[in-house]
Amino acid sequence: MTKLPTISPNPLQQRLEVLKTQFPEIFADGKLSLPKLQELLGESVDTSRERFGLTWAGRADAVRALQNGTTATLRPDRAQSLEFDTTGNLILEGDNLEVLKLLQHAYHRQVKLIYIDPPYNTGNDFVYPDDFRDGARAYRRFSGQVDEDGNATTTDQGSGGRLHSRWLNMMYPRLQLAKSLLRDDGVIFISIDDNEVANLRLVMDEIFGPENHIGTLIWQRRQRADNRNENNFSTDHEYLLCYGRSDSSVFRGESIDKSKYTNPDNDPRGPWASIDLSGLATAEQRPNLHYDIVDPATGICYPPNPNRGWSKSRERMGQMISEGRILFPSKPEGRPREKKFLADIQRENTGFSSVLDNDVVGFTTNGTRDLTEIFGERAFDFPKPVVLIQTIIEQITKQDDIVLDFFAGSGTTGQAVFEANMKDGGNRRFILIQLPEPLNNTNYPTITSVTRARVRKVGEAKRAAVNGSLGMEGALDLGFRAFRWDTSNFKQYDPHAEDQMEMMKALQQNVLEGRSTEDQLFEILLRAGLPLSSRYEVVRIGGQHVYSVQGGKLLICLARPIHEGTLRAMLTHSPKPEQVVCLDVAFESENPDAVKMNIVSEMRDHGIQFRTV
Repeated sequence: MTKLPTISPNPLQQRLEVLKTQFPEIFADGKLSLPKLQELLGESVDTSRERFGLTWAGRADAVRALQNGTTATLRPDRAQSLEFDTTGNLILEGDNLEVLKLLQHAYHRQVKLIYIDPPYNTGNDFVYPDDFRDGARAYRRFSGQVDEDGNATTTDQGSGGRLHSRWLNMMYPRLQLAKSLLRDDGVIFISIDDNEVANLRLVMDEIFGPENHIGTLIWQRRQRADNRNENNFSTDHEYLLCYGRSDSSVFRGESIDKSKYTNPDNDPRGPWASIDLSGLATAEQRPNLHYDIVDPATGICYPPNPNRGWSKSRERMGQMISEGRILFPSKPEGRPREKKFLADIQRENTGFSSVLDNDVVGFTTNGTRDLTEIFGERAFDFPKPVVLIQTIIEQITKQDDIVLDFFAGSGTTGQAVFEANMKDGGNRRFILIQLPEPLNNTNYPTITSVTRARVRKVGEAKRAAVNGSLGMEGALDLGFRAFRWDTSNFKQYDPHAEDQMEMMKALQQNVLEGRSTEDQLFEILLRAGLPLSSRYEVVRIGGQHVYSVQGGKLLICLARPIHEGTLRAMLTHSPKPEQVVCLDVAFESENPDAVKMNIVSEMRDHGIQFRTV
C-alpha cells in the first residue's frame, strides 16, 4: 500500500537524489562520502580555505529552516474568494516560508515570473515567525560574542550586524524555495533599497549563480528631493535585482517605433528612416573609420568627426553609396546620414533600459493614488505603482504564464496581472502569498484582508467593464481562490507519544473534527502534485460521491466506508484515471488489508496509481 506523502518535499533530499542518480559510487550506507566525491571530481573541487562569499550569524539555522519539511496544509475559503469554481488565480494567507514549502511538489518549475517587494530592513522588527529569528541576545550567541549562558566572550558587544543577519536569515530559505518553483526560462525580480542591496546581490549570486544576474534596474521612487535629511542628501531611487534561472531567461525588449519609418520618395524598397552615421571612436582608436566621404553627384567632401569617425568601414560605405543607402545633405555644412529601410530590420525589439522611465512606470505617489482610488482611503503604506509591475509582467511573460509574489502586500501584482491580461487578452495567472500581519484599521484588520479586498474590488469592477464575461471558458479570468494556512486535516502518527495505544485509537478516525471534504480535497491535491487551481466536479461512481479532478485524471473518494464496488467501478471509469486516492481508514471489511492489496494489484494492472491518505 502506497500512501500520499505527509510532509512537503525536502530540498536537501531532492539534491541528494540527483547526486545518487549521477554518481551512485559516492554513496555508502545511504550517506554521501565527501572524500569519494572529491576524488571523483579531482581538480574541479576547491579545497582552499579562503574564498569569496557571504556568511552571517545564524546562516546554518537558515539552511535548516529550508530543509525542515512541513505537514501543514492550505484550507479553501470560499467566502473570501471571487468566482472560486472557475478561476485560476490564488491568494494564499500564511507565512510564506511554510506556504512556499507546500507549493514545492505541485508547482515545481512551473512559474515564469516572480516579483517580490520584501521588507527593506530599515531597523524595524520582522513579523515572520522563523524559529531561529531572535533578538540581540541570539545574534551575540550566533556570532560568538556570548556563550549559551549569556556570558560575554568578547569585549565587542555591538549588534549592528544583527539586523543584517536577521534579514538574511529570513530571506535565504525563501529565495532557495522560490528558485525551485521557477521554470528554466523563468525570471525573478526583487525590489530593494541601499540597506541590503549589496548583501542581497551576494545571496542571489550564491543561489542563482552570478552568470544568471540579468541586470539591476533603477527606479526613481520620489518625484522631488526629500529635504528632511540631516545631511541634505536625498536618496530618491530603489533597485530591482533581476536574475534568471538560466541563459534562456530573457526580456522581450522595447518595440521599435515604426512610425519613424516613412517613404516620402516612393522608394520601391519601402519605408525608411534617416539614421546617424557617426561612430564612437577617435582616429587613434579606430583609424580605419576616419576617412572622407564624397558625394558622387556634387563632388562635395565630408570629413569625419575627429572624435567619433564613421560607423561603417570605407568599403561598406562605398557599397551603400552605390546602392542609394546614403542621404547626402543639401548644404555643404550638413552631414551624410544612412537611409535605413524597415524591411532590413531583423529584430523588432530593442534592449530594455536598466533605468526605468517614470513616464511609463510611475512613482510611489502613483502607487498610493492607485490604492486610494480603489479603497477611498490609504489602506496600505507605500504600495508599488501598478504600471511598474505591469511593465515587468509584459517584459517577461506570455499569455498563459504563472506570476508569483510571496510578499504580496496590498496585492499590486494581482491587479497588474489583470491589467496585462486586459491589454492583450492573455490568461496569465497569479499566486499571491501574504502573512496576516495586523493593521490598525477596523475595516481591514490584516494586510491579507487588504490583499483580498483590492483584488476583489478590481476584479468586480473589470468584470462589469467586460459585460460579465468573467469565469466563462476562453473569457477573461478576474477572480481568485482564497486559502488559509492551517495544520493538516489528517491526524499524524507521533512516534514519540507516551501512550501508543491511545495514539493508534485516535488514528482510526484520522480526519480532524471540523474539517470539510473540500478541506481534505485540496490537501490531497497538494500532496499528489496537482495545482490548487485544478478544476473538479462531484460525480457518482458505484453509488458514492467521488471528486473528479482535471477531467477525471485524478479520482478522490473520501467516503467512509468506501465500497469495493466503487473502487472497481473506477477501473472502468471513462476517461480512465491516472490516480485514485481514498482514506486509509475507509476499508472496514473483516480483512481490510487483503482488500487493499487486491485493489492495489488491480489498479496497477490497469495502469492506475492507487494511494491512500
